[in-house]
Amino acid sequence: MAVGARSGTGEPEEPAGRGETSRPATSSVHQSQAGAQAQRSAPAGPSGTSDALDTSAGEEVSGGMKKAKKPRAFWKELPILVGIALLLALLIKTFLVQAFSIPSDSMQDTLQRGDRVLVDKLTPWFGSKPQRGEVVVFHDPGGWLNETPTPEPNPVQKVLSFIGLMPSAEEKDLIKRVIAVGGDTVECHGTGPVKVNGKALKEDSYVFPGATPCGDRAFGPIQVPKGRIWVMGDHRDDSLDSRYHQNLKGNGTVSENEVVGRAFTIAWPINRWATLPVPDTFDQPGINKAMAAAPAALGLVGAVPLVMWRRRRLTGTRNHR
Repeated sequence: MAVGARSGTGEPEEPAGRGETSRPATSSVHQSQAGAQAQRSAPAGPSGTSDALDTSAGEEVSGGMKKAKKPRAFWKELPILVGIALLLALLIKTFLVQAFSIPSDSMQDTLQRGDRVLVDKLTPWFGSKPQRGEVVVFHDPGGWLNETPTPEPNPVQKVLSFIGLMPSAEEKDLIKRVIAVGGDTVECHGTGPVKVNGKALKEDSYVFPGATPCGDRAFGPIQVPKGRIWVMGDHRDDSLDSRYHQNLKGNGTVSENEVVGRAFTIAWPINRWATLPVPDTFDQPGINKAMAAAPAALGLVGAVPLVMWRRRRLTGTRNHR
């Protein structure tokens, strides 16, 4: 064997001086690794490092458990959800939209008995007034429904009608089409047609097939007072409307204050779903008497100061001469 060689390692032998300095470093590294292994394998003591780490981890887990709340049971939340739903329904019924049931055939074929319509109650809060051609719901002006019996509702119906999910059985409401508004002159003779401010209405699109425009009750000419409306059912032969109450206060007209709102859609049943637009005949030129007179009146008011100013100017010029 050659001198200086080490058997079994294949590594060169280091000098004695350098070996003495490097071996302790190697030994210290091995000792630290062994110590780390001993710490990991040793059981957690009361004051050891491992014990301190475990304690902090336990505090973190405990804190996390405190922050995470246990979800509330559904049956406990159900009354809250029902209460919120009822409150929203009450607010919607009071200020926005209300459902009404059609109790008779007076608005056929536009509306059938049993239809549910949605009535806009929001726009009247902003000053909207009933317009010609609209289908409106209104309270009994007095004496219109005296002969109609009112069924006694059960407690469930009272609750549902209170929140707007069912029409009220206690309130006496009617539904008709607005034919004329305040300031209009309305009339109908013989077999018709109905005339508003001298303009004949083309009512084929909404009057019940086979019914005449006047039905069996001719009327007019009638001047509709300001703030009131003249209403008629689409089934002219089966509608006790303005024509039949001319002997009452208002001469058959209805106060705008009695109007609940405009019916704008049929919501139920599903196969009857449809909107309730204003027929085109109410948009014909010249039917709006007030609007037709407005430009002429405004022109006259504007012309008077101009004429007076011109006369004064001409008079002044003559005097100077």
